[in-house]
Amino acid sequence: MASLRIEFHPSAVDEAEGALEWYAARSPAAAKAYLHELDHALSQIVEAPHRWPRYSQNVRRYQFRRFPFTLFYRATQDSVQVLAVAHQRRKPGYWRHR
Repeated sequence: MASLRIEFHPSAVDEAEGALEWYAARSPAAAKAYLHELDHALSQIVEAPHRWPRYSQNVRRYQFRRFPFTLFYRATQDSVQVLAVAHQRRKPGYWRHR
């Protein structure tokens, strides 16, 4: 079976990069761990996109284990569309219009 393609909403890219920059400014080790957690989340989702709980009808969520972020995504037949890399304590649901 072919691997699913990962597509990021432009705002999700900004969110992921913003978090990485925030951690990097405070601790290179924390930034590295955050990036590892993001990579792990993506690999888990691509492996089994329907394993993670539904947030709404077509959107699922993956909560990071070590960092206060949730990755919201949609799975299609050939891709995973990352809608948001959302901080869990800021503006719930702000990304829903994506």
